[in-house]
Amino acid sequence: MKTNDPSPPPRSNLYLVGLMGTGKTTLGKMLAKNLGMNFLDSDQEIEKAVKKNVSQIFHQKGEAHFRSLEKDFISHGHPQENCLVACGGGLCIPQGMMESLKERGKVVCLWASVTTLVERTSSDKTRPLLQNTNPLSALQELLNQREERYKEADILIETDNLSPVQVVELIISKL
Repeated sequence: MKTNDPSPPPRSNLYLVGLMGTGKTTLGKMLAKNLGMNFLDSDQEIEKAVKKNVSQIFHQKGEAHFRSLEKDFISHGHPQENCLVACGGGLCIPQGMMESLKERGKVVCLWASVTTLVERTSSDKTRPLLQNTNPLSALQELLNQREERYKEADILIETDNLSPVQVVELIISKL
């Protein structure tokens, strides 16, 4: 005799990628709640694990070390199902990382113009890659380096001129 299991079937993970300031964490929390998924921010999870913030890790150990922590987090640092992960801006860039994300779930890239990103990030002093005299130039350079990789995501969502609620609705409609 079969019993009816009232719990829904497991859902594969969802990964939000994109440059800093595209709204991965803010939108991720809203989207996870709407979808009934657990929310994780890769940067926050790494900070908890090593008891240092991202800026300290970059300053003390370098970007390569931080990228290895991101790889470890994706490989075995989070649940394998029903989890929405807001990924750090550079997490999906190294060879093999986008592929690892796609093996574990669906990848959504959040996109915004460089001007919008500067507006959203200009007062945030916790972003090590923007601590220079020309954040607009720094963001444009990052975008130029990463754009091709970001466009490998399963879904690309432009967030310029949309409210967070509109972006969440758009993502849900694309899923």
